[in-house]
Amino acid sequence: MPILSVKHLSKIYEGKVAFQALSNIHFNVTQGEFVGIMGPSGSGKTTLLNLIATIDQPTAGEVIINGRNPHLLSRSDTALFRRRDLGFVFQHFNLLDTLTVEENIVLPLTLEGMALGEMDSRLGRIANQLGIESILNKHTYEISGGQMQRTAIARALIQEPSLILADEPTGNLDSRASKEVMQTLSASSKEASATILMVTHDPVAASYCDRVLFIKDGQLYNEMYCGDNRQAFFQKIIDMLALLGGGSHDLSTIRF
Repeated sequence: MPILSVKHLSKIYEGKVAFQALSNIHFNVTQGEFVGIMGPSGSGKTTLLNLIATIDQPTAGEVIINGRNPHLLSRSDTALFRRRDLGFVFQHFNLLDTLTVEENIVLPLTLEGMALGEMDSRLGRIANQLGIESILNKHTYEISGGQMQRTAIARALIQEPSLILADEPTGNLDSRASKEVMQTLSASSKEASATILMVTHDPVAASYCDRVLFIKDGQLYNEMYCGDNRQAFFQKIIDMLALLGGGSHDLSTIRF
């Protein structure tokens, strides 16, 4: 059974002039898969992520995560579902600067009232996996952007969620930090069987995915699988973005 099933999803924003942001989007994501979502600005990528994240309600169709439709839950159950089943990685890190790196990472477990022994065990494993043991006692203002994003990834992973949603996770990082973060996400997908759905403008970031879905004008336009050659995959992504007519700001100037 897929971890995520998006079934004939549509979203219309009502107003003086109704706007169809998404139309009949349909795809599955299986356990441990790392899937990218790309498309020009205004194509519906963020709307799709918000519907999956239960931040927004679909007009038609449904989202099934781990066999459940979170949009049918009560408000309190939805909040619990979001906390336990979903992990989030944002462009702006969303870390608390009053807390240390360690405290930021274990915050979701603290909210769950998890036993200290289990908390420490998970923290040790994740910190080692992401190579951040040396910064656990530092505050977020004492570490680099790349380290902040790895801290945010650790916080998302420690809850062992069904699905991690990443929104432009390299948007605020330089090319070196971006590479580190993408390697971290890719390794998390392969080693921890984390299931990740990532919205990105950056073809370099997207080239780390197992496959990429392309959206244009609210519809699924194409999908591509990585295969064995990441460099070739990167070039195919660039070609597809050019075909989609993304503006120059949508195309990263970074190369390998």
